[in-house]
Amino acid sequence: METCLRDGHQSLMATRLKTEEMLPIIETMDKAGYYSMEMWGGATFDAAIRFLNEDPWERLREIKKRAKNTKLQMLLRGQNLLGYRHYADDVVDKFIEKAIGNGIDVIRIFDALNDIRNLKQACESTKKYGGHAQLAMSYTISPVHTVEYYKNLAQEMEAMGADSIAIKDMSGILLPEVAYELVKELKSVLKVPLELHTHATAGLASMTYVKAIEAGVDIVDTAISPFSGGTSQPATESLVRALAGAERETELNLDILKEVAEYFKPIRNKYVAEGILNPQALMTEPSIVEYQLPGGMLSNMLSQLKAQKAEYRYEEVLREIPRVREDLGYPPLVTPLSQMVGTQAVFNVISGQRYKMVPKEIKDYVKGLYGKSPVAVSEEIKEKIIGNEKVFTGRPADLLEAEYEKLKEESKEFTKSEEDVLMYAMFPQVAQTYLEKKYHSAKQEERKEQYIHIVF
Repeated sequence: METCLRDGHQSLMATRLKTEEMLPIIETMDKAGYYSMEMWGGATFDAAIRFLNEDPWERLREIKKRAKNTKLQMLLRGQNLLGYRHYADDVVDKFIEKAIGNGIDVIRIFDALNDIRNLKQACESTKKYGGHAQLAMSYTISPVHTVEYYKNLAQEMEAMGADSIAIKDMSGILLPEVAYELVKELKSVLKVPLELHTHATAGLASMTYVKAIEAGVDIVDTAISPFSGGTSQPATESLVRALAGAERETELNLDILKEVAEYFKPIRNKYVAEGILNPQALMTEPSIVEYQLPGGMLSNMLSQLKAQKAEYRYEEVLREIPRVREDLGYPPLVTPLSQMVGTQAVFNVISGQRYKMVPKEIKDYVKGLYGKSPVAVSEEIKEKIIGNEKVFTGRPADLLEAEYEKLKEESKEFTKSEEDVLMYAMFPQVAQTYLEKKYHSAKQEERKEQYIHIVF
């Protein structure tokens, strides 16, 4: 699976690749022989409207027109969709209907806590509208996240109706030997295909892929070389070469891949020159395995410390993160949990008293509003964070009433399609600004045309 159109540029340069930079090469990429191309979801939706002044739905449609042979894939945060809160089931259903209707074939669905109740609606909707539902396990290391844990989780996902299963190693901490054992065990119980996603941050990814391939993994995620390495994925061409003549070679067309790489090199160089692709993102950081921190979490934490004039306490905060994570029942450090755990660690160090200051999100997490933690939070920690407030043990989305019609009514002044309404649902303020500007410009163009018509 080729990631350069989504995770490759998201990981290296904050999702700044423009649609116009993608479109000229899609037809060539379509001939390479990929299983799929990941080109939507994750942060692409937000970045398109917030920074690029682009319609993400338009990007999807334009790429679909040019990719006739290759499946298009997206990343979805379960009940959170692409936003940062849980959405009601009707919004989840409508979003997936429109994503598949506009051209998505495969939807990779994950939940930050691996609480499969948060995947249920998205999985059902994907299948209902004829998409491929790939359920992903967020990979992390802790005393409870054993091979047996993932084996049970994968089987639950398969029973839920997953068309394939993904191991999502968002920090690049899956070790080669562990990958071999994990894939072997999963392949022994699963009937559906197994995909592996990792990052090259710790310098382990290529070795991890080779061991996973030896163990029988079906699909691995790579990025074309100009957008590979560092916090991105290993290079597509390098893996194709490494497996040439091996028992399980890829059959991807290396000449086409070279053409794709040549196309993206000057684009990558332009972003390096502009400072948007920071060379730091291409560095290898082996100690990430101990701290398990995704790249975005590190930069977020540093800016919080800077604001408090406390950069010198960075190492203290790094040591506090594993302690907070243990207190909170070992959640995997992936959006939004990575940001929440990082913020709590900063508060604990700055205030000098653990859990004296607690953000609302951490309180909600302990109350069960994000889902079930991998290990129950101890009574002592619970009391420190929420006192004697009640903990909710059901599926968080069951607390939400249907909201699509309400969002439609709220946004009717500046939305013209269901896709526009969904854009507003994800990012209300940013979408409103974008859509008002978009339709205002369109109206001006229309008036100009009418004027020219009248004059001539």
